[in-house]
Amino acid sequence: MPSVHLVSQEESFSAAATSTTRSWIAWSYLAVGAVLLAAIGTWLVWFSVSVQRKFQEEDIRAACQRVMPDTAERCFDTVVIQRGGVRR
Repeated sequence: MPSVHLVSQEESFSAAATSTTRSWIAWSYLAVGAVLLAAIGTWLVWFSVSVQRKFQEEDIRAACQRVMPDTAERCFDTVVIQRGGVRR
């Protein structure tokens, strides 16, 4: 068996095209993975902020109900505005 293999031009060209195609496929998988990772990460940050805001609102409502039961809603609105929240 000879140690040297002769390669025709057609085989050489198809090997280069296959290599380029594989490179593009790898980069496309990497790009899709990065986009999915960014989307999931953004959603997780948004979800954690919304859960934290919900718990803070519940704590404020409970404190206002204990301190000023007759005007609890007004107390809640005042505290939220003072903390920089949005008025309902």
